[in-house]
Amino acid sequence: MSHSPESVLAGLESAGVVAIIRIADPSRIGDVVDALVAGGVRALEVTMTVPGAVDHIRALAPRLPAGFLLGAGTVTDAETVARVADAGASFIVSPVFRRDVIEAAAARDVVAAPGCFSPTEVLDAWEAGAPIIKVFPATALGPGYLKDLHGPMPQVKLMPTGGVTVDNAGEWIAAGAAAVGLGTSLLDSKAIASGNFDVIVDNSRRVIANVRAARGQS
Repeated sequence: MSHSPESVLAGLESAGVVAIIRIADPSRIGDVVDALVAGGVRALEVTMTVPGAVDHIRALAPRLPAGFLLGAGTVTDAETVARVADAGASFIVSPVFRRDVIEAAAARDVVAAPGCFSPTEVLDAWEAGAPIIKVFPATALGPGYLKDLHGPMPQVKLMPTGGVTVDNAGEWIAAGAAAVGLGTSLLDSKAIASGNFDVIVDNSRRVIANVRAARGQS
């Protein structure tokens, strides 16, 4: 199913949480996705660091429930944009800002979320056509940094990644994040390795609840 960039962007904002799948054993991806869905998460990115990532995106795309957004992470070149778009990704996330990646995504009607750290990078990426900016790595910054960015740049949609946890996700949303990206905090590696996917379901429910509470939603 194809999605317009506008509907994907709206969906990412509505979802509030993007799960980042970066796991050593790709055979577990199906179970992880099922747990995320059961916990209420509605957007995920499969990073290019996962062995066979493009094939996994292609396999996942047709089996996800309606309204669920599938993306590709750690995308750093235009060629990969084309590959993941053909496989069914509706958005791409990058750890860096590359103008050609943003242009390639726009050409494929795919939402691009480039990774930016400084205010200059953020505005450059926004003006280059990125509809949402991944603030990365947010680990050393804290939610206050988003408030500082939004002061002079209220129009820019921000998605902090790195340093966002199940428990503090609401703080980032309250600071002005359009959505947050979570990896290890949400997808507990020990639980996945042991097949205890109930942990992922519980983590998903908690982070969704924290995001909704920060937005004043019941």
